[in-house]
Amino acid sequence: MKTHRRMIYALGWMIPAFFSGFSAFAGIPKGDETFVSADDARIVYMGRVSHRIPQAVTFTYPGVSIYADFEGTSLQMKAKPGSGDFMVEIDDGLPYRIGFTKNDSIVTLVEGLPEGTHRARIMYVLEGYELKPVFKGFYLDKGCTLAEAPALPERRIEFIGNSITCGYGVESDDRNDPFTYETENHFYTYAARTARALNAQHLVVARSGIGIYRNFGAPVSGSKDCLPAMYEQVMFTDPTELWDHSLYTPDVVCINLGTNDAGDGKYDFALLTDGYRKFVAHLRDIYPEAKLVLLSGSMLSGKPLADVKRAMDKVVAERKEAGDTEVYRFDMSPQTGSLGYGANWHPSMRQQQKMANELTAYLKELMNW
Repeated sequence: MKTHRRMIYALGWMIPAFFSGFSAFAGIPKGDETFVSADDARIVYMGRVSHRIPQAVTFTYPGVSIYADFEGTSLQMKAKPGSGDFMVEIDDGLPYRIGFTKNDSIVTLVEGLPEGTHRARIMYVLEGYELKPVFKGFYLDKGCTLAEAPALPERRIEFIGNSITCGYGVESDDRNDPFTYETENHFYTYAARTARALNAQHLVVARSGIGIYRNFGAPVSGSKDCLPAMYEQVMFTDPTELWDHSLYTPDVVCINLGTNDAGDGKYDFALLTDGYRKFVAHLRDIYPEAKLVLLSGSMLSGKPLADVKRAMDKVVAERKEAGDTEVYRFDMSPQTGSLGYGANWHPSMRQQQKMANELTAYLKELMNW
């Protein structure tokens, strides 16, 4: 198969790149670069990834991140064509977005760096259950190699959610825009922003349209493929590979579900409550020491919001009565339009930042961080 290479960068990156000496042009392949496979022990992953094929690391959830420290002046990334988009941070430079289209198998992340060792942080920012992204490795300058595996933050958060957590429409400023991958970006969500603000790792299990017992538009009786039913899978699309929870033990789990269950007003309160009840019990079995936080925000309003809060409050009270005092509740501000809207009435960039500010302050106090 013919190999294609390209470089994509945001305007915000081009300016600092220019002044720091980084190249803003795609390099011409020399053919003598050093290849480092995705299964190299010096590459560190954050999030649910599949290593079934060691040299082809596969994932579907947004927020999956790849960390590596590398020698040399450039870095190229190899992935399956059509894998979708990533946000890239090199050293202390501004983050920028790159993408693998159907014609791209290798993308130049950066070139023109000063000689030495550099840090790369790469986050998948889309819902990949349709695209099925695959990361295959890096190309480095001839004779260069990766440095020791970078250490990740000790603090760990897990975020469980729907389109709000995925970053649906966050790069749009028009509420009438439909969903597109071009405007989805998990990097700018309350979840990713909160994790960065608290210097914490974060693992994401989220998909647009999904609920705690009923997905968007599903019968009032519920959905067989709601989030709790999908939760144990490494990848959303593959029920044959289950996640090993010992690979990532969070200090705190944030569950932001209910918007799709109740948003259209067609839901059963008892089933909604039972959905929270059963899922919280399951999470407690998996993570006996973690704090569990049931969240609301930011798309619901009126009776649906009141009922979702009531259902969560009921479950928290039940857990407390049963002796589990580490289940909590927190409400992020409902959107009013004052901060604009993203695509299809989803939280705007500014709304996501407000949510992050609120949740960061809450978790900082709750976790004594």
